[in-house]
Amino acid sequence: MPKSTELQWLEFESPWECQPGKVRVMQSAEEISRDELAKRACRDELKRPYIFETVFERRMHFSNEATQSAMLFSDPNALISQYTRKMMAFLLFNPNPGRIVMIGLGGGSLAKFCYRHLSRSQITVVEINEDVIAMRDEFCIPKDDDRFRVVHDDGARYVERLEEQMDVLLIDAFDMDGIAPSLANSDFYSSAARQLTENGMLVMNFWGPCERYVDNLAQARAAFGDSLLLVPVAGDANVLLFAFKQAPPQAITDELEAVAQRLQMRLLLDFPRYLRRICQGISLSDPQTSAESQMAEAFCVPVQRMEKE
Repeated sequence: MPKSTELQWLEFESPWECQPGKVRVMQSAEEISRDELAKRACRDELKRPYIFETVFERRMHFSNEATQSAMLFSDPNALISQYTRKMMAFLLFNPNPGRIVMIGLGGGSLAKFCYRHLSRSQITVVEINEDVIAMRDEFCIPKDDDRFRVVHDDGARYVERLEEQMDVLLIDAFDMDGIAPSLANSDFYSSAARQLTENGMLVMNFWGPCERYVDNLAQARAAFGDSLLLVPVAGDANVLLFAFKQAPPQAITDELEAVAQRLQMRLLLDFPRYLRRICQGISLSDPQTSAESQMAEAFCVPVQRMEKE
C-alpha cells in the first residue's frame, strides 16, 4: 500500500496492549520524540488526526474513542462501516445523480465508492481540516479531475454560497467533540433545501454527544418540513437523517423494489433492506417526536425499532 512521499511521519508501536499495530502521526514544527507521542496517545492528547494501522486495515482517528474512517488494504474502495453503506440508500430515489456534494472527507470512504461506481456524477467533497486533506493519498482518495474534487472550506459556508443545484448532499462532518458546530450555527439547512433539485435529498450521519443534535434537527425540520426520517443503524451508535425535497416514501412500491434489486446486483449492497428500514424510519411529524427534547431523545435512548443487520 503506497504512502505519501510529501508528508513526514513519526511512527511508533501501538501503546495499547489490546490493540496491536502501529500509530503514525504527521510531523509538526514542535519537536516531539516518539516516546512522548506514545504517552500522549495513551492519554488521548494527540492534537491532530492520526493513523492507526494493522496488517489488515488503516484507520483515521481524531481521538481514541472512535474511528473516523477505515480502509481495508485488500479493498481500499470498500464501505466497511454499516452507516456508510446505508447512506448510499439515496440511490433508491435517484439512481443516477448528476451532482453530489459531500461535507466531510475523512478517509474518503463514501467519496471513493461514489467515484468508482457513479461514473456520471460530478462529486465535490468539502473538508475544513487541512490535516485530513493532507492524508488523502494515505487512503487512496482519487486525485482531482474533471468529475471529482476536494475543496478546503467550511462545509456550511460552502453550501450557503453555492449557486449550482445539487441532487444529493451527504454530510459526515465531525470535530473531536461531535457534529461539526457550524452546521447548526448558520443558515446551512435552508441553503441546502434551496440548492437541492426538485427530487434532491440530504443524508446526514448523526454520532457523538446528543447535545449537538437538537439544534441540527430543529433547523432541518424548519427547512424541510415533515419530509424527514430518522433511520437507526443497528450495531452502531449512528442514526441517519434522510431529508427529502418531496414527501418521503410511505410504503414499498413495486417500482422501488425493482430499483432496490437492480442496485443490489450492481453494487453488492443490501438495498432491499435499506428500503424497508427507510420506510420504517422515525418520522419527525409524529407527535411524540415533535418537540426538540423528544427529537434528541430519539437518539439518546435505546431505539426499540432498530433492526438486526
